[in-house]
Amino acid sequence: MNRHVFGLQQLVRRSICSSARRRVDNKVPQKQKMFQEDNGMPIHLKGGSVDALLYRTTMALTILGAGYVVYELVKAAFPQKKG
Repeated sequence: MNRHVFGLQQLVRRSICSSARRRVDNKVPQKQKMFQEDNGMPIHLKGGSVDALLYRTTMALTILGAGYVVYELVKAAFPQKKG
């Protein structure tokens, strides 16, 4: 039993410690420059088309959710008569 646990520990240690490190470029200065430039765009749309798509999706879901809440409130305020 101990032999299996020891083997498992070695396997985990090897997979974590021996992984090659990739060189990652620091893109923060370019992003800061892009988001701080004054081009008349709102900050939540400066990220490009992906940000615009996420913004529109969020707004659509918000409007649909608010409409559904109003519908349920009206339905609860005027209950159907039984009989």
